[in-house]
Amino acid sequence: MSGTKKIKTALVSVFHKDGLDSILAKLHAEGVTLLSTGGTQQFIESLGIPCQKVEDLTTYPSILGGRVKTLHPKVFGGILGRRDLESDREQMQQYDIPEIDLVIVDLYPFEQTVAGGAAEADIIEKIDIGGISLIRAGAKNFEDVVIVPSKAEYADLQAILDAHGAASEREERKALAAKAFGVSSHYDTAIAAWFNGK
Repeated sequence: MSGTKKIKTALVSVFHKDGLDSILAKLHAEGVTLLSTGGTQQFIESLGIPCQKVEDLTTYPSILGGRVKTLHPKVFGGILGRRDLESDREQMQQYDIPEIDLVIVDLYPFEQTVAGGAAEADIIEKIDIGGISLIRAGAKNFEDVVIVPSKAEYADLQAILDAHGAASEREERKALAAKAFGVSSHYDTAIAAWFNGK
């Protein structure tokens, strides 16, 4: 398996959109297809950059008040599919699942919502499900996928793009995967603490 991987398709699902402009411009200039949902998709298009709707890929709209947007086999199959495994490649072709090579996530601000004294129902809605699942999937499949798990890692991605264009090295992907599981762990720890009244 090659250590260098091309980035052909990127899924962008972020709460904080500031700081992404130059990354999105670079990805577009490199010919990377962008996929997104809702406000992020509108933000990308506002920069004059084309963006495919995730719901056009999945053929499902965002449902349950936005609770379910990216949770679909065409999204997660595209992230988790092992490019060097023939059976995975065959299934991806069979079910028309595109390879997703870069995942950029910035989770709902759970801790900030709690700190702001929000009502319980509002706090519950800031528990990110799709985003945390995207982070874990991208990190698990770091052999093939670049995972950017929060706004704090935008600079890491920018450095990769500046160094290689639309490509990444295995050690870069693995380092981001480690950060991704750190983000996931911290997020779940904060949620558990809130449920336990701390």
